Formats: sequence, C-alpha cells, structure tokens
Amino acid sequence: MQSKVADQLVEMLVNAGIKRIYAITGDSLNGLNDAIRKHPELTWIHVRNEEAGAFAASADAQISGLACCAGSSGPGHVHLVNGLYDAHRSGAPVLAIATTCATKEFGSGYFQETNVIKLFDDCSYYTQVGATPEQVPRMTQAAIQTAVQKKGVAVVGLPGDVALSAATTIESSTRNYFTRATICPMPEELAVLAGIINAHPKICIFCGIGAAEAHDEVVAMAALLKAPVGYSFRGKMGIGYDNPYQVGMTGLLGLPSAYHSMHESDVVILLGTDFPYTQFYPENKKIIQIDIKPENLGRRAKLEMGLYGDIKTTLNALLPLLKEKTDNSFLNAQLEIYHKVQEHLQLYVKDKGAKNAIHPEAVAATLNKLAADDAIFTCDTGMCNVWSARYIDATGKRKMIGSFVHGSMANAMPHAMGAALASPGTQVVAMCGDGGISMLLGDLATIKQYRLPVKLIVFNNRSLGMVKLEMEVLGLPDFQVDMQDPDFAKVAEAMGIKGITISDPAELENGLREAFNTDGPVLVNVFTDPAALSMPPHVELKMVKGMAISMTKMMLGGKFEDVLASVKGNYKHLYELFD
Repeated sequence: MQSKVADQLVEMLVNAGIKRIYAITGDSLNGLNDAIRKHPELTWIHVRNEEAGAFAASADAQISGLACCAGSSGPGHVHLVNGLYDAHRSGAPVLAIATTCATKEFGSGYFQETNVIKLFDDCSYYTQVGATPEQVPRMTQAAIQTAVQKKGVAVVGLPGDVALSAATTIESSTRNYFTRATICPMPEELAVLAGIINAHPKICIFCGIGAAEAHDEVVAMAALLKAPVGYSFRGKMGIGYDNPYQVGMTGLLGLPSAYHSMHESDVVILLGTDFPYTQFYPENKKIIQIDIKPENLGRRAKLEMGLYGDIKTTLNALLPLLKEKTDNSFLNAQLEIYHKVQEHLQLYVKDKGAKNAIHPEAVAATLNKLAADDAIFTCDTGMCNVWSARYIDATGKRKMIGSFVHGSMANAMPHAMGAALASPGTQVVAMCGDGGISMLLGDLATIKQYRLPVKLIVFNNRSLGMVKLEMEVLGLPDFQVDMQDPDFAKVAEAMGIKGITISDPAELENGLREAFNTDGPVLVNVFTDPAALSMPPHVELKMVKGMAISMTKMMLGGKFEDVLASVKGNYKHLYELFD
C-alpha cells in the first residue's frame, strides 16, 4: 500500500528526533493521528487543552532540543496560540502542525476555517500551508530546520485531504541538517573593547540566558577584572552557581545588590541579555553589549559599543587582551552588599508565618532545601516568579522554566508536564499560583493519565497577588482580584492524584517532604499569606510607602497627611506597615 502524506510526515518527525506530539485528535487531525498509531517511535500525548499542549511542547523543547504539538481546524489552532507565543518568545524550538479543512473549501468561510498563515505569523519564524502532497516534505524540512536553527516556533499547515493523499518522494527533503557555528567580533573591535575595559577600574558584568553556555568564561573574566556579576532571571541557572563573584539579579524580581553594582561601576558589560526593564539600566555609564542577535544591540540602553558574537567564543578571544586588575575594593564592597541582602531575605524564612498565612518565602526556601540538585522547576508568572527567583538556588544541574518573556498565566503545570516527559526520572517541581493553576485545571487529568510524577505546589494566597500589589503600589483600590478557590487537594484527588493541604507553618516541611517522598504526581495546596509583598524585606517599607503614597498624592492632589488618611481605609495592611 502506498504511503500517505501523513505517514511521510510522521517519518520525518521521527527522523528529526521528535519523541512526542501534544494534541487533541479529531476532524482534520484524524489522518495524522492514524499515522502516529502505526509508528510506536512517536507518542501521542492526549492533552485536555491545546494551549496546555503548546506549553508542554515549549518545556519539552527547552530540555530535549525539539518538540511538536498540533491543533485541528479552527478552535484547535486558536487554543495553540498562547502556548506557541510562550515557546517562540522563550526561544524554544517547537514544530506546530495545524491541520485544516479540505483544500477545496479554502476561502469559502467553511466550518472551522482559519487563515493559518495570518493566525500564527506573529508567533513563529516559519508558517506555510501545504496544499499539495509535493509541498509537505519540503515545508516540513524547512520548518524543522527553522525551529532548531532560529530557536523558535515553526508551523506547518496540513489540510485533512492532503494528509490522506498519496505521498510523493522528494529526495532533497528527506533529511534535516542541524549545524552550529562560532561567531566572534572582528579582532579590531575586540581590541577597542579591551582598551575600554583596561582603562577603567570598576567593571560590572551582567549576564542573560545567552551567556548560559559560557559560565566558566564569565567567571574567568570576573576573576581577572575583579568584577561583580549580576544576571537576569533567565540567566540565573546558567551563571549563578560556583560563582564567587555573583551579586544576584536586578529588576522587578531582583535584588538591590545587582542594581547597586551596575550603577556604581564605570563600565557595564551586557552578555547575552535583552533585559527589557530600561529603568534599571544605569545612565552616564559606559555600557558594552555583546549578543548573538545583533538586532538586540542598543535597543534597551545607550551603548558605548555593541558587538555581534556568541558569548563563549567572544570571551575566549577577549580574555587574552585583558589586563588583570589588582584592586578588589569595588568587588568586595558589592559582595558585602549582596551578602547583607541575602541575610535580609531570610527574615520571612525563619519566621514561617501564621496559620492560613504561611510566608511564601518560607515555602520556596523549603522547596529549595528538599529538591534534588538536578531538579527541574517550573514557575507561574506573578508572585511565584518572585519566590522562585529569590529562593531557588542554581546548582549547575537544575533548570528553571517559566513564561519569562511572554508572561502568561497558567504555564507552570503544563510546563511541568513537558519537562517530565522530556526528562523521565528527573524530579519536576511546579510552583503554581492559585490563579494560574485554576486556568488549566483540566490537564490534571493528563498528568494522571500518563502517570507524570510532578510535584505541583500551589501558592494559595486566594488572590491574583501580583496584580493586587501592582494596584496598591499605584495607589489604586484593588478590585476583582480576590479568588474563591476550590479545595485544590480534593480536586486533585478527584482526578486520581494525591492531594495534600498545608495551612499550619509548623507542618510545612513535613508536608512538602511527604510530597517529595510520594511516588507519582502530588498536588500540595499551601495557604500562603495574602498580604505578602514581593519586594526584598529590607526595602519593601521604603518602596511601598514611597511609591504608593507619591502616586496616590499625585492622583488626589492632596497633602501628605491627607493622603495617609485616605490610604488608611483602602490599604489597611500597608498602612500598618507605614506606622
């Protein structure tokens, strides 16, 4: 029997190293589903929502190097979009197969018809629809190579009738070519850069995820220059271990130590980062940026120099040109600030809070203590980002996956699904907000069905915590941010997953330890403090008082004393802090 296009496509997926496809079958996907049934090398993961499937594929790709998800005509496509945005902006190589109505129906407003190219254009590097059997292998080859080489999403539109048509062999498209290259700035550019660095005594290095593979080179440069090293959240796991020069993160989730180091230096060297929060960059400093994506150069800060190159290659070429600095006073001062900040961060860890108001800092710190050295963490956007950024330590083996660029809610649980499937035997811990996990609760059934041993830790503060804080900082009454949650542990048990509830801080460590010691999936519902602030403890009073009152004063046009009285009614727990 002659092979069908769907069979040919599946063989190409297998040959490219794809192990799983996350999807919900039906209608236009039935032909592909049947082809996968006949190929045991490829597993169909039946998710409950295509969005969860795309999130799972994003995490899978970040671990395995390439992953696949699919959606059928119309709603299946639309459900994919949010997860694909996350994958694309995270640099995750994901191939999405968007099956469509029959080709004869194109342009007729047919049932569930969507314009695949328009729909996915903004969240992919490649999107095409194969309208003939001859097109599909070439498009699939191009899509796979684009996803891997450009690190993002590629979409192949596959009409249902084409999937069931006889395949046509095209010899040039039967293989994929995955290649790597080293890219280094020109020698004369490196000489100028070395001259700037050698001429200034106080150097600060700030790293993003683009420097993750250059850990040793970054540490070597820091040692040579006596330079503190800060990093973005995405850069933490690659740079923040075995690094005696680190001063932590800056930015909304970060620490004042990294901010201080950048602002007190003469020269700031940005390595592999497109850190978006421009208000945290120093002014009137010489800023150097090196990036493998030249389009990133200078779009966040005014640069003294912008250089195109991969970080590992560039640093290896730069290091011999640098003169060792002997004065380590600047470095020691920054490290002292960092260590003091670390001490302050333990205040809400030592004091674990009260019943039904457990400090989330203590929850995260306990997870950090109990988790394996090679654990994979996933974290929801919002407050969970803060706690994971500050309390989960890098070890050189751990990974942290989140929607750090797209900033979507509900990512932690489906990311954990993909991570568990991509790395069987590795401990996977999902740090979920109650708002986030509520959005895709149905995929607890997927976790149960495939026996994924993920540990889902719900930071249950009964609100959209980060949004609530944003409103308070702006001087706005919080509105429609409170959550009337179900009993998440009982929901998990109804799905066949072990559920644990922790409301007493005295039971925190034992409850989490029980979860880690339990085979299979576990959901732990932790009642955290709704009034917890996501700022470092030693600055939160100053920041909340200064920002909330100044913004409120500006809005109300009143005097300081009048504003305090006004604030008292709407922000009782904040006002108590002011007192």
